Amino acid sequence: MAKTNASPARARKSATRTPTTPAAPKATKTVRPRAKAGATRLPKAVTLAIRTAQDKKASDVVVLDLRKAGGFTDFFVICTGNNPRQIGAIADGVRETLKNDLGERPTLAEGVDRSEWVLLDYFNFVVHVFSRECRSFYALERLWGNAERIDFPNDE
Repeated sequence: MAKTNASPARARKSATRTPTTPAAPKATKTVRPRAKAGATRLPKAVTLAIRTAQDKKASDVVVLDLRKAGGFTDFFVICTGNNPRQIGAIADGVRETLKNDLGERPTLAEGVDRSEWVLLDYFNFVVHVFSRECRSFYALERLWGNAERIDFPNDE
């Protein structure tokens, strides 16, 4: 008698299987990229600004937590637009979303005319929307290198 490695219960189970019908496709849910586990919990307005920038296809979205770095504000939201029109659209989207959803307006908005570097100052946080060239020239991430950095991967 030949010895088999399968247990009798397993053999019975596989012998009594019936063909199954293909399962219906599962509904997929879009999941927003998140910062690394254990990262700083961000205020609602900052999170909303990030999501809006991502919805407008901003790239290289980064948040700098300046609370322990001695900054004049709590957070910098930094992102990049591909051209002046997109930079303006990102800034306008953030401004409108925060106004409509939270009733927040920037205390200062600069660079809107040129659309190479738009700055929206919400007092507790500042949104910077850069062109690639301006972002590499000013290098805020290096300038504030002692701040905690939170990256948000691009939506693909």
